[in-house]
Amino acid sequence: VQLQASGGGLVQPGGSLRLSCVGSGFDMEYYDMGWLRQAPGKEREVISCNSKNDGMTNYADSVKGRFTMSRDNAKSTVYLHMNSLKPEDEALYYCAIHCNWNGAWGQGTQVTVSS
Repeated sequence: VQLQASGGGLVQPGGSLRLSCVGSGFDMEYYDMGWLRQAPGKEREVISCNSKNDGMTNYADSVKGRFTMSRDNAKSTVYLHMNSLKPEDEALYYCAIHCNWNGAWGQGTQVTVSS
């Protein structure tokens, strides 16, 4: 099983980015999928979780209204659309099976928010 996240980079406060994560070695259709992040000196955070059953997504309060998660099971890919980025969003972002750190295989993608 592999999860390859990409799309991170440097963005100014208020800007937008779209992260992608391609899964291989498993059928994404049968799993809840989530996005997680880890910032230096801060607790790890599960920021979104998309249900395999009804397609609904729950978001952490810290990103609600600014981030949108979607998935394309045919492409085995999940996305995270990030708008109105803040300096506190700066972190290493991972996608994960089961929406928890036990399923966060892969190296993540770095998002840097700075002017």
